[in-house]
Amino acid sequence: MTTEPVETTRSRLHDLNLHIVSASLSSMGALLAAVHAKTWWQALLLAIGLTAALTAVSRRTAGRLSVLLPCLIVTMALWFLGTTVADSPTAAYGFAIVSAVVAYRLPAHRRAVTLGAFLVLLLGIAVRPLFSDESLVDQMLGYVAVPLSVALTGVIMVHLNQVISELVTELDRAREHEAELAVARERVRFAGDLHDIQGHTLHVVKLKTTLARRLVRVDAERAERELEEIHSLVGDTILQTRELAYAQRRLNLSVELENAKNLFEAAGIRVEVDREGEVDARAGESLGQVLRETTTNILRHSEAERVWISLSETGIRVVNDGAGRGPAPELGGLAALRDRLVDQGGELTVERENGRFTTAASLPRSLSDDISTTTEKDRS
Repeated sequence: MTTEPVETTRSRLHDLNLHIVSASLSSMGALLAAVHAKTWWQALLLAIGLTAALTAVSRRTAGRLSVLLPCLIVTMALWFLGTTVADSPTAAYGFAIVSAVVAYRLPAHRRAVTLGAFLVLLLGIAVRPLFSDESLVDQMLGYVAVPLSVALTGVIMVHLNQVISELVTELDRAREHEAELAVARERVRFAGDLHDIQGHTLHVVKLKTTLARRLVRVDAERAERELEEIHSLVGDTILQTRELAYAQRRLNLSVELENAKNLFEAAGIRVEVDREGEVDARAGESLGQVLRETTTNILRHSEAERVWISLSETGIRVVNDGAGRGPAPELGGLAALRDRLVDQGGELTVERENGRFTTAASLPRSLSDDISTTTEKDRS
């Protein structure tokens, strides 16, 4: 499995947020045009301002000042055209949205940008009486209440967009931290296994070496036996260490299943286990290795919320959601396990369909009794 499903889901969440905000801004712009635009000139100013605002909000361009600053200048010019020539108080809409986006993109200068935008709005309102013969009351209603309410609406929409975007980012980070923690726990468990194998051996070797040194001159025959035991013990430890390093050490499927459940639950993933039958003890070793590798893949490379594990006497099936779409990827770490299962007459398959990833492994019942023999041959 690859990291593609994670990136795809993350991108879709951000795009969905952008689409919702863009649709809201466009709907509000259309409503303003229908209610306040009395001439084509007023509608054109509002349309240009809305286009600049949507460009600034766009995920692909909003992070670049080379795009934001022209949008800000255009909407500022539209606002002054609206107050001086076009008699369009709703021209403040685009300017308010772009100003809010710039303020979010420049956190170090947020106060200065916010104050500057507010002063520009007030300046536009202040110069309006110079270009109109309307009474002061009408001007106050038309160029104070309307622009400020329109600007406030745009700012609120941009703020919601930023809050949701930051929330999605934080959720991504939290999920990554949980997956990293689960993998770290697995590594600690591996280190514990390694300590159990080598710690005991080294302690015994130390004692036997000390004893052999004492006996070498008084009882050479017994000292030789002690040295032979040390040699045999070290050789067995090397074999166990190699098996552990290549995930070939004999595994207990029940222990692996319990460990997988703990890892998934620690990462906030719900797990359902269906036991269709008791797994053969000899088949359980190979199936336990498949479960261990599959668990690691899900934690590292998917955005799963649920996992389904089905066990039969000679097979295991693991299904997780949050896998994105597209053809099944390369097996990766499962490739070596697949080859071993094939050698034993079994099979291992993976499939990705409708956002779910399935890993299935099975061994023929007639050959399950021969697994230990085949495994010993591989090790030798």
